[in-house]
Amino acid sequence: MYSGKLVFAQLMEHIPMKIFHRCVQTYNGNYKVKSFSCLDQFLCMAFAQLTYRRSLRDTVICLKSQKQKLYHMGIRGGIARNTLSNANKVRDWRIYADFAQELIKIARPLYAGEDLGLDLDNTTYALDASTIDLCLSVFPWALFRSTKSAVKLHTLLDLQGNIPTFIHISDGKMHDVNVLDILMLEAGAFYITDRGYLDFERLFSISQAGAFFVIRAKKNTQYRRQYSHAITPKDKSQGVKCDQTIVLTRRDAKKGYPQQLRRIKYHDGFTDKTFNFLTNNFTVPAKTIAELYRHRWQVELFFKWIKQHLKIKSFFGVTENAVKTQIWIAISVYVLIAIIKKRLKLESRLYTILQILSLSLFEKTPLDQLLTNLENKNEDENNPKQLNLFDLTLGH
Repeated sequence: MYSGKLVFAQLMEHIPMKIFHRCVQTYNGNYKVKSFSCLDQFLCMAFAQLTYRRSLRDTVICLKSQKQKLYHMGIRGGIARNTLSNANKVRDWRIYADFAQELIKIARPLYAGEDLGLDLDNTTYALDASTIDLCLSVFPWALFRSTKSAVKLHTLLDLQGNIPTFIHISDGKMHDVNVLDILMLEAGAFYITDRGYLDFERLFSISQAGAFFVIRAKKNTQYRRQYSHAITPKDKSQGVKCDQTIVLTRRDAKKGYPQQLRRIKYHDGFTDKTFNFLTNNFTVPAKTIAELYRHRWQVELFFKWIKQHLKIKSFFGVTENAVKTQIWIAISVYVLIAIIKKRLKLESRLYTILQILSLSLFEKTPLDQLLTNLENKNEDENNPKQLNLFDLTLGH
């Protein structure tokens, strides 16, 4: 029998400790801390994420039941519910936000070669937001409406590997489109959004930055056709109905976006629905534009996946700092598992890997042996209804 390190310790070996400690030092996270360090806090919260714990009490009970193994897990400080609760409350959440961003920098090159199945060399991003409802009486700082609170997770997803490259956590009142004001745009990249982000002035700023966007037009978008592009028989047979150069005619829209736009009308045979897309790219084939928008659904699947399989639907603290700490550590765990998946050259899905890990953290099986040749099929992820992606993108 293998008598080496615990599975949990093997996972945490993939954490870049120098970077973690640098993030801690940036915000003086261990200032006047005697026994329960920021690393202890991170490891305890990561354990809670990986084993689907329901509360701080649940987490502490499970860890204390394996007290003789805590040292081998890397946890050096004493475990107590109040200690962990206070750490989440007072230690700067930006420690874990910065660390998650550093993990993302490691993960993205590992997935740079992922094939989207499109004849396109540009980096492609999907932008969307998801609201996490909270109780108004318990989370008054996150006021959403007069009767409830909420936090909103604004996410930019790199579609090569589905790695989140930008995350902004706001209260529920922040409109989705406002995140475009703080987004660092990458020249030459495609930004795919739903029509909730249809603000022509902000879309023009994307164009001015040398980037491209693909977005659904609203029914009341007013425009004038200037030119109709020829459609190949192949594209026409695959659903492309028209490919036009247009200019906006409504005064405020024309002022916000004074240049030409490209309008593509596409009929999806799976759902028998017709869609109108707007883009500032005039060179990519029309069918590719439609396929790009189809890939936008990956960000919706990301939100669904992370809510179901990481602990952010129920929070271990009620302060803004505790909530943001928990979300950022959840993101760190997601990205860490994505890194390990590539480093160990695993074919299994992240969901499958996490399911196995949730039951195996205290075992001493070699990690590559534990996670090799796992069953890839998952009833939720292979649901044929998810193939009808355009039918699922009508939320805005």
